[in-house]
Amino acid sequence: MRDGGCGAIAACESCIYFARTNGIKNLYPHQSQEISWKEYHDFAYVMKHYLCPRPNGIDTLELFMEGFGEYLADAHDDRLQMEAFHGTHTYEEAVEAVCRQIDNACLIPYLMLKHKNEKAHWRTISGTGLSLPDMKKEDDLLVKAISYGEHKWFSLKEMWDTGYDKKGGMILYHI
Repeated sequence: MRDGGCGAIAACESCIYFARTNGIKNLYPHQSQEISWKEYHDFAYVMKHYLCPRPNGIDTLELFMEGFGEYLADAHDDRLQMEAFHGTHTYEEAVEAVCRQIDNACLIPYLMLKHKNEKAHWRTISGTGLSLPDMKKEDDLLVKAISYGEHKWFSLKEMWDTGYDKKGGMILYHI
């Protein structure tokens, strides 16, 4: 999955999260509290059927929403809705969206399409550094981003300022 399955992994993380926190059990076909490697692996390959990388990967928010939307339909769930929040929004609008989503206990699949310092990749934003005094930066929001089961702290300002005209963006969930 490390060779182009990052969009599918972001969808898997979303399903497990909402099965655990919102009781939407039909999104994840196994017990969601203690997950074995084999169960996760099997689920990731199911999801890859819906979010199979194209030659350029899952390189638009719309491709992610289309593929994950098909999974949600097949799982017979219409509670989880998605909204594209493109990288053309201002940094200040992105901060507002991230804070609103985290306050509403929603993960955020984040597509970093092109960046001057990073390669294209889907990550899942799961928190902010707002409650951590030693993690605050003036005029910046630190976000906790998960990728392949590991998290790192990133500057949202640096993530949002890609240095390119063609940008990724975020998927905003609504329940």
